[in-house]
Amino acid sequence: MANARGLHAPEKVADYRARGWWGEETLDGIFADRVRARGDALAVVDPANRQALLGSAARRLTWRELDGEVTALAARLLSLGVGRGDVIGVQLANSVELVEVYLAAWRLGVVVSPLPVQLREREVAAMCGRAGVTAYLSSARFGDRTLAADAATTLGDVPSVRAVIAYGPEEETADVPIGVRVWHPSTATDAEREAVEAYAAADPNEANDAVTICWTSGTESAPKGVPRCHMDWLAVGVATTEAPQVGVDDVLLNPFPMINMAGISGMFLPWLLTGCVLVQHHPFDLPTFLGQVALERATYTCAPPALLWMLLGNEELMATVDVSSLTRIGSGSAPLQPAMVRGWQERHGISVINFFGSNEGIGLLSSPVDFPDPDDRAQFFPRFGAPGVTWSTRAGEWTDTRLVDIVTGEDVSEPGHPGELHISGPSVFAGYLHGEELPSPFDDRGYLRTGDLFEIAGDRGQYLRYLDRARDQVIRGGMNIAPAELEGLIADHPAVADVAVIGDPDERLGERVAAVVVLRPGESLTLDELVAWLRERRIASFKLPERLEVRDELPRNPVGKVLKRLLRRPDAPTVREVPEGSGAGTPEATG
Repeated sequence: MANARGLHAPEKVADYRARGWWGEETLDGIFADRVRARGDALAVVDPANRQALLGSAARRLTWRELDGEVTALAARLLSLGVGRGDVIGVQLANSVELVEVYLAAWRLGVVVSPLPVQLREREVAAMCGRAGVTAYLSSARFGDRTLAADAATTLGDVPSVRAVIAYGPEEETADVPIGVRVWHPSTATDAEREAVEAYAAADPNEANDAVTICWTSGTESAPKGVPRCHMDWLAVGVATTEAPQVGVDDVLLNPFPMINMAGISGMFLPWLLTGCVLVQHHPFDLPTFLGQVALERATYTCAPPALLWMLLGNEELMATVDVSSLTRIGSGSAPLQPAMVRGWQERHGISVINFFGSNEGIGLLSSPVDFPDPDDRAQFFPRFGAPGVTWSTRAGEWTDTRLVDIVTGEDVSEPGHPGELHISGPSVFAGYLHGEELPSPFDDRGYLRTGDLFEIAGDRGQYLRYLDRARDQVIRGGMNIAPAELEGLIADHPAVADVAVIGDPDERLGERVAAVVVLRPGESLTLDELVAWLRERRIASFKLPERLEVRDELPRNPVGKVLKRLLRRPDAPTVREVPEGSGAGTPEATG
């Protein structure tokens, strides 16, 4: 990958290090420290339903056992010729193996590009090609899908890919086809450890080296790669560790895929920075999730607002489960209801922490220390950089925010005036993969333009209140869906003359995809027919429309832009549901 070394400009690195915001630590070095300090303490636990999902029993590894398997995997990557600056594509559910792949790659200076398990061949090939992926690692199966075999059929057309690997215990890989390499977790031999240590010592990692390329779709038709270095992730991790006050005695239950900001920064990094216990969960299954809370005595987890609201209102269900170990829950991706945040605190003694962020830059966290009133915590975020205001976390010292009027481009300084949030600081990324081909995400002062609208609030102007997304993306179950991509595919249907894709509100998933179409004269189209047609294009199931509306024309402004606000129905029910077996299902469980 171009610029795998030195993502940020030297002058920026020098400035941030002088301020104490960045250092010279690396993620692999921190892991080594944790292994030395924690040794035989429990480190990571598999999903409880792993047998049904992957075909093998759930595993539990200590820090020392984890290090042994990480080192063995790193040695195998070396034997394959994968080394510093190479990119590996990874499509694994949350598991012990996913943790191992990250840590093994970073030991060698290899960049990890994590891909959601929901993605199909079309998306996998496009992302691997754009990132220049050298090797692709996946599981042999995920539910009824054969991930590694499916990828092998399409990655043969991606010139950079030299190997497709199924990584998992032996019982998972019995039916892997010829052409797919099979690697099983094992403890490193002395020779393997010596080889890995010699390689790392000859060319040590630097804190500005790239370590991940995550993907964000935003509102564009093509996903954008977001490279991150050690310094980026460590700054992010400090923020997401300090706000919930994660410590070595915590047990973290991670239900979000470890592919982007929520799973990596919300759970994985606090685990790595503190040396506590990480319990994996994926795909989301409520009985399994609640069972893990009780069995593992989880103290901290994350959950979408809709789920927390549903659980709070289901007194019959809550009476049958044990959540007494939980002390706080992180939530975000949609506005939090004050009654929900207050209800969890008053009924269960659990603080809900409000998170706002993106792959490009961690944004704002409303911690119980800074927002003891649950109503305030639900409605407001800290306005980092507000004059005369201090916050309990180092992120408050490092991060600066400004609101910019989207019409005039002027800074917003008075309460109640909407503006786009722009942020700067050590958690903001350096720029997109192949950024020279894309519009700059930064303003003329170097701040990241988030595309989200806020207003100043609070008696001292110390808060920010979220208003709306400036972009049109649909967020279904935590997965970002670019309407432009779907609109392009649907527009190719022979019956469709015009199309707009929007999100319908949904209590459980946040939003569901709706397609509003204008048909060609004499044509007809049903939801089932459209879904079947899109499935033939091999797109991920969570992107499939779950409502189809036919109109005579789409509302447009004078310059021809579709006015999607006139298509959205705030109280829209989810109608004309896709029948089971032909539709999207839950994004976490299907692909």
